[in-house]
Amino acid sequence: MKKIALMSIQPQFVEEIVKGNKRFEYRKAVFKQDVEKVVIYASKPVGKVIGEFTIKQILEGTPDEVWKETSLESGITESYFHEYFDGKEKAFAIEIDTFTPYQEGVPLKAFAPHLKAPPQSYCYLP
Repeated sequence: MKKIALMSIQPQFVEEIVKGNKRFEYRKAVFKQDVEKVVIYASKPVGKVIGEFTIKQILEGTPDEVWKETSLESGITESYFHEYFDGKEKAFAIEIDTFTPYQEGVPLKAFAPHLKAPPQSYCYLP
């Protein structure tokens, strides 16, 4: 059975996802379980769940390979990308298929009452 993940993303990157400029979410590690949907928590100062997206695919490779394949719709600068993956042999790019914004941001406690704090990277939702 496919899972839903709650993922913390910095507000400036959430904004680029909302605008449609950022079609890939980059990670140093990805889900161990099969995830079909990601619920987005915009980290502080926003501090709310703002929407969700379905996953088209997850790309894996060296940072250079992943950047070459995703740079046109990355929503970030090349220098930021390489700084983020500095010293890493692997990079992952989660391709956003369909993004659905929520009309209003939802406080994390209302959305996931079992969580005491937002996930550092991601967590699975029940």
